[in-house]
Amino acid sequence: MMRSPSPVRFSEAREYAFESARSVAGQGFDVVLVRDVLGRFTLVVDDTGKEGAARLRASWEAEFAGRLGRYHSDQPVLLASQMFSADAVFNSPRAVADPAGPSPAGSVRLLDNTVVGEDWAKVTTPDAGSLASRSRAHRTALYGFKGGVGRSTATAVLARYLADRGHAVLVVDLDLESPGAGPLLAGRNLPRHGIVDHLVEAAVDNAEGLELVTRTPYEPRAPYDGLWGELWVAPARGRTETDVPYAYVDKLNRVYSDLPGTDFATRLEQAVRACEDAMERDSDTDRRPDVVLLDSRAGIHDIAAVTISQLCDSALLFGADNTQTWAGYGDLFAAWQSLGQAPLIREKLHMVASMVPDSVHYPMRGYLETFRAHAFEHFSVLYDEVAPGAGPSPEEPFAPSLHDDWAPHTPIPILFDQGLVGMDSLNAPDWWDRAFVQAAYRDFLPTVTSLIEEAMGDRADQEGT
Repeated sequence: MMRSPSPVRFSEAREYAFESARSVAGQGFDVVLVRDVLGRFTLVVDDTGKEGAARLRASWEAEFAGRLGRYHSDQPVLLASQMFSADAVFNSPRAVADPAGPSPAGSVRLLDNTVVGEDWAKVTTPDAGSLASRSRAHRTALYGFKGGVGRSTATAVLARYLADRGHAVLVVDLDLESPGAGPLLAGRNLPRHGIVDHLVEAAVDNAEGLELVTRTPYEPRAPYDGLWGELWVAPARGRTETDVPYAYVDKLNRVYSDLPGTDFATRLEQAVRACEDAMERDSDTDRRPDVVLLDSRAGIHDIAAVTISQLCDSALLFGADNTQTWAGYGDLFAAWQSLGQAPLIREKLHMVASMVPDSVHYPMRGYLETFRAHAFEHFSVLYDEVAPGAGPSPEEPFAPSLHDDWAPHTPIPILFDQGLVGMDSLNAPDWWDRAFVQAAYRDFLPTVTSLIEEAMGDRADQEGT
């Protein structure tokens, strides 16, 4: 058992709380650790139908409070038999299992209450839901822990490439604090409303009739397998009318609220779904999108959390090979692992090496080898550990090696070119056809497209069966 320092700090408190909880679980009780928004813990013990808990409570409380210092709540130990709403705690879908694994005597789970970032721990894949028998679009998120890595430009180039392959593509700009994908793809031909308008209007049940999407000017040069592609965009911000102030900042200040019975994640999902529906409604071909690209904002933010953890089928993680990139992703991966989300999230992820140099002094091959090694080092926390000489397992372990090309840590490269820095797309028609753009995305486009189309095919096969 770890000794508690004096004073106990936030970073140590979680493991001390788990150690105390495991001790109680070892005595045959199921327990839930509840952490409040200040980081303080309460140990909730399910004593239903069991004897001895009331007698043991005082010793549990003394040990728990003594180990956690300032990080125990005013009621360090609660018994289910003495609580009005114990079921809400023990049946909460937000409670996650102890990352150390199950106990043969009793279970331990964590119910973490936070102000922001809680959605990183709710990893799911999108559901067809209201689409009934219609096929659901494949959603790919593009995310960078740090800004300035070329994520939005890559989104625009990828969208055009997919349209050239006959897909009906919708780009949704979820970078609300720094909108970019809308003007990048549609120029000045923006729809009247944006994602921010849906989030604001839906909160007061007033989202009917919003103009959320527009078809971009981009037209594929030829059909692909007999099918013409389409490219649409749902911007974060709509166009400004001459007679009505758009008040974007005022709207943005109101989009992150949870409403009674509806959390922010659900509201964002509804906004993306509304954009998909709007594309079908506004299209003269009646096509729904079959590929949706979600341009996520950077950083550890609620939008990024919801986008990667819940809205997308796959996520492209952009980064450069530097300390800031790996420190950020390292923290994020460690959080997923500690919250028991590694098995769910790791198969969504693909690492993108952006702004890759290729010169006499710094060849691309050497850079990517170093990038791969650093990525493997940090992704490993999400992989299964396989002990040397271990026998066969009932389930195939997810334990890729450093050089497995299919692994999430294997970098998909985008080359650096000075021409991409500060490019003014509005005043550079057909910029995506420039030779330096094509060279920069030479490997990125076919690799990512293959991943998307393979996933679409797999799901189509599953739906067919």
